[in-house]
Amino acid sequence: MPQKANILLVDDRDENLTALEAILTSLDQNLVRANSGEAALKALLEDEFAVILLDVVMPGMDGFETASHIKQREKTKDVPIIFLTGAGIDRHRVFRGYASRAIDYLTKPFDPWVLRSKVEVFVELHQMKQRLRTQSQLLQRDLSAETGESSAPVSDQLSRRVADINTNLESLREKVVTEEHDSDPSTIEAVRDLDRAVAQLTTLVDAIRGPE
Repeated sequence: MPQKANILLVDDRDENLTALEAILTSLDQNLVRANSGEAALKALLEDEFAVILLDVVMPGMDGFETASHIKQREKTKDVPIIFLTGAGIDRHRVFRGYASRAIDYLTKPFDPWVLRSKVEVFVELHQMKQRLRTQSQLLQRDLSAETGESSAPVSDQLSRRVADINTNLESLREKVVTEEHDSDPSTIEAVRDLDRAVAQLTTLVDAIRGPE
């Protein structure tokens, strides 16, 4: 069973945070509150997050400035951000200066199902990346333990693991298309990144196996 992902909810109004929690609670992930941009940056130093829901209009450090700091940090620059913008906010302003495949936005009032669906996809992408990371660590550990012995048993196990990941990734691809996330460049690019990572791992495993 995959480890629960952390989802960061950033809004200066408690009632908005409560509403977001009500929408996302069915995903059964860890929902972390932050009532300011400063609090969000602190939370990002302490934990790893699958996605950030970031209100634009906040006193002090607003959502745009908060996003700028997030993208400047090496540790957090690739964390997906979903801006929650007011109807009067120009969508082009949202992306100007923060152009990144990892940034998305929703205009208030937004459809709860759409928000939950977008967050769910980013959570699944995050969990897929974690599995790939784990498989890479296992590969390094198992190869180190071989020490001159045949690598066939290790490569067979890794082949099965990669096949499982490919199956999960295919399911995620279908979900992205059927739920019309194909219009969302950030999600498409994230899936392509996973495709490339899986392909690299597959190539490495094939090289270890050698010719059949």
